[in-house]
Amino acid sequence: MQVIDLTHRIETELPEVVATLGFFDGVHIGHRHLIEQVKTEADRLGLPSAVVTFPVHPRKVLHADYQPKLLCGYEEKLEQLAATGIDYCISLPFTVELSKLTASEFITRVLKEKIHVHTMLVGYDHRFGHNREEGIKEYVLYGKAVGMNIIQATEMRVDGEDVSSSRIRRLLMKGEIAKANQLLTYNYTLSGKIVEGYQVGRTIGFPTANVKAWEKYKVVPLLGVYAVLVHFRDKTHQGMLYVGTRPTLQNGTEISVEVNIFDFDGDLYNESLTVEFIDFIRGDEKFESIQQLIDQIYRDKDNVIKRLKNV
Repeated sequence: MQVIDLTHRIETELPEVVATLGFFDGVHIGHRHLIEQVKTEADRLGLPSAVVTFPVHPRKVLHADYQPKLLCGYEEKLEQLAATGIDYCISLPFTVELSKLTASEFITRVLKEKIHVHTMLVGYDHRFGHNREEGIKEYVLYGKAVGMNIIQATEMRVDGEDVSSSRIRRLLMKGEIAKANQLLTYNYTLSGKIVEGYQVGRTIGFPTANVKAWEKYKVVPLLGVYAVLVHFRDKTHQGMLYVGTRPTLQNGTEISVEVNIFDFDGDLYNESLTVEFIDFIRGDEKFESIQQLIDQIYRDKDNVIKRLKNV
């Protein structure tokens, strides 16, 4: 996949393309269904395929105080888009000026004149242009006026429901990791730097690496304990992840992300790692004593090992 960043470019070097447009947070199964339709149409026409996306969430541009909850950062999104086999990813900076264009102006000035779109597949529920006042019927007419074919893509439904980034965020925040991973088509991850923590874990037999996530806008799943795979130093280890406020230890309201890495004993301070969520074990809870907490952690580890047995 070739990435073309339009932030500092006036003209692209693209040939005519078959494209689709969206933010594509998570690049989930619904997005991949749309992209497959783009690739199929591109093959039929003998043209390259393309995804047009935004490096920053549009609402963040229009409202500086908006804090989006994202399934993936920009670089991770590019990796997932590349995995779909699309030919081009066109990174279009979203600006206040762009937001003021009508659908007709956007189709003409941006899609046709700047990106050279021959055929545009529009997601079944996707709207663009100022105030998103118009729909596919109008888009088709505006496209014909400038020699662009605009097609409405078919939808993707799983278990009778539409697939959306919002649905996956809700699943993560309810701890329904397996279902979220199914809709993503890959396991959800958090990446970050290892920072100094409270260092209580090592005193009770479960030393943990305290993770400070790189992407501050990424969704943090439901507070609790998870079975995870841990990637660092080009190796993969099994592990047990805790996300919570450490209520038994009364450390306040700040959320900690701590991972106990199985079969590893060493110093990881200031190193980077990625945790891959496999399954939810239990929610965060307060215990009456440290010993009760320790007993529960041993049970958690047994459950994690069982969940990771066939991974």
